[in-house]
Amino acid sequence: MSKTTHERTKVTVIKHETLSDKIKALFKKHYDVIMYIIFGALTTIVNIVTYAICAHLFRIDEVISTIIGQIVSIIFAYVTNRIWVFRSEARGLKAITREIFSFAIARAATFALDVIIMFIFVKQLNFPDMPVKIASNIIVIIINYIASKLFIFVKPKKQ
Repeated sequence: MSKTTHERTKVTVIKHETLSDKIKALFKKHYDVIMYIIFGALTTIVNIVTYAICAHLFRIDEVISTIIGQIVSIIFAYVTNRIWVFRSEARGLKAITREIFSFAIARAATFALDVIIMFIFVKQLNFPDMPVKIASNIIVIIINYIASKLFIFVKPKKQ
């Protein structure tokens, strides 16, 4: 058999991806978004539970309980985002301090945005509060993700 005849008779092997392979590939491709959603939900739970413990168990003022809940949930969000969502490679006091400061500033800004949206649409324009709160939270979540991805947990450029 000549070489050309042999080459024509080769069988092409087609790899069939299983559903499990497709799910793994999808998870790998969208890892940070999926993890952000998971830890975002957990952050919300931490916020609500912290508030409830402070306000109802310890009978701390509601506003103070809200502030405590926000602080605890922001710390939780920073740690989980740093370790599991964006897998930060920042090392050293200066780099980590910059990361923490950037994270806190971004969260404070989106917290203020949430308050402004609620004030304008609910207090001033008399829109129903829950649809506005849901829309506001969607906006805040998207902005927090973009800020974290593009400005806070930035991967060092490979040389």
